[in-house]
Amino acid sequence: MFDKMKQLMEMKKQADRIKRELDSSTVETNEGGIKIIMTGSQTVQSIQIEENNLKPENKSRFERDLIRAINIAVKKSQALAAEKMKEVMPGFPGL
Repeated sequence: MFDKMKQLMEMKKQADRIKRELDSSTVETNEGGIKIIMTGSQTVQSIQIEENNLKPENKSRFERDLIRAINIAVKKSQALAAEKMKEVMPGFPGL
């Protein structure tokens, strides 16, 4: 029983360490003149938009590019999180 508790505590320490690393790591994407910087824990830190995207005639293209850029940033942050998890739990199913 004590061994199980010790294992659980160690896993919690590792999970907390991974969370801190993901909070301090960033991914970046630049799609259609929209640059997004996001943490590994999927918090958007900044969005930069090229001036020509802000013209009214570019509205629908801008909206599509913004969605695409956000989705790419999310996928990159998920890949970063999976990579961090693999370091801690090699051979864990699903990683």
